Amino acid sequence: MARTDLPGTTRAAYATVRVALRRAWDPAAALLRRVTAPLTAVASAYGIAAFVVAIAAWVAGLTLAWQELMVVAQVLSVTLVAAVAFVLGRFRYTVALDLAQSRVTVGDRAVGRLVVRNETARALLPSVMEVPVGQGAAAFPVPRLRPGREHEEVFTIPTRRRSVISVGPVRSVRADPLGLLRREMSWTEPQELYVHPVVKSLSGSSTGFLKDLEGRVTQDISNSDVSFHALRDYVPGDDRRHIHWKTTARTGQLMVRQFEETRRSHLAVLLSTRAEDYASDDEFELAVSVCGSLGLQAIKEDRGVTVLVNSGSLRGDHRTRLLDDLARIERTPSRTRLADVARLAAHSVTDASVVAFVVGSGVPPADLRAASARMPQDVTVMALQCVPGASLSRRTIAELTVLTLGGLGELPLALRRVNEA
Repeated sequence: MARTDLPGTTRAAYATVRVALRRAWDPAAALLRRVTAPLTAVASAYGIAAFVVAIAAWVAGLTLAWQELMVVAQVLSVTLVAAVAFVLGRFRYTVALDLAQSRVTVGDRAVGRLVVRNETARALLPSVMEVPVGQGAAAFPVPRLRPGREHEEVFTIPTRRRSVISVGPVRSVRADPLGLLRREMSWTEPQELYVHPVVKSLSGSSTGFLKDLEGRVTQDISNSDVSFHALRDYVPGDDRRHIHWKTTARTGQLMVRQFEETRRSHLAVLLSTRAEDYASDDEFELAVSVCGSLGLQAIKEDRGVTVLVNSGSLRGDHRTRLLDDLARIERTPSRTRLADVARLAAHSVTDASVVAFVVGSGVPPADLRAASARMPQDVTVMALQCVPGASLSRRTIAELTVLTLGGLGELPLALRRVNEA
């Protein structure tokens, strides 16, 4: 019986010991972090290694009376003390970071300005200012500044691709020549630079497919609209302006007009962000530009616009907000296919009169047809397949019109072909 219970008892003892050690180690580790925080906050990996080797050399040299180790300990100690002298002193700068524009288009020039000023009554030692830009960082040496003097740096930000670039915060850096110690201090808040996609103006006849003077007629009956439907008996509370007096005079009973409710033109753009739907980044960038061009034209004409992507919807109530959202989106692997987004659009954008699918070459015809089948029968549906370098073409899949675009400049002509069909 004792032998059978031994493993369970041993496991319980081991668990008790582990819990006890953990409870003892956690406070010790917290104390160690507090004690070493001043060192780890300014020391690089080389600095920490030099400090550890110096301590070990002192202990071994004094214990073993080893002259060579004593020399190593002395050299490292002098080096560390000299490094401390480089990073001592208080930072008393006044730093300003300005972006000439917070929103630019791909390829436009984006300029930033960094101003460092000495507001103290004494001169400040030279330092380095670092400005993180996206995934990288730019370093600007700041010379010795006399009281009241300032140093200015102007720099450019690459805008080769659509993105949202975080600029800042500006950090002042003091470090020794060997890189053992490094002291930083942040001076500004990070700022965002929106690099908007390139868009194409669609003014003129190319947007005729968006225009609908009286809107889309529905089967819903309204008491006030444009399209006359029938007459009915007057009910207290009806607008007297809609009384049909000729019929009233003939029948001797008040009759009012009824109308078929019409809906204002509303464009829904379904932009696929599924990585598998595109063969390259260039395809996706062209699709984003096409989506932006359609959305901006609808906003310009004061038409309703809704932009849906695989992860949700974008803001289509203002051109700047739409372009800001388009600057952020990325193509990512997703199980949500175009048909799933179309199903969501059919339920959430019930007043859409025109739906445009914007996709890449990776979407097969079967998926386009399945997405089109999710849309209501009285909605005009078209697909814009973006394939850089391809020739402009038009084909139909069942009742769906599919346009293949090889470049953004072909979009106006492609829309005119839809109007002529």
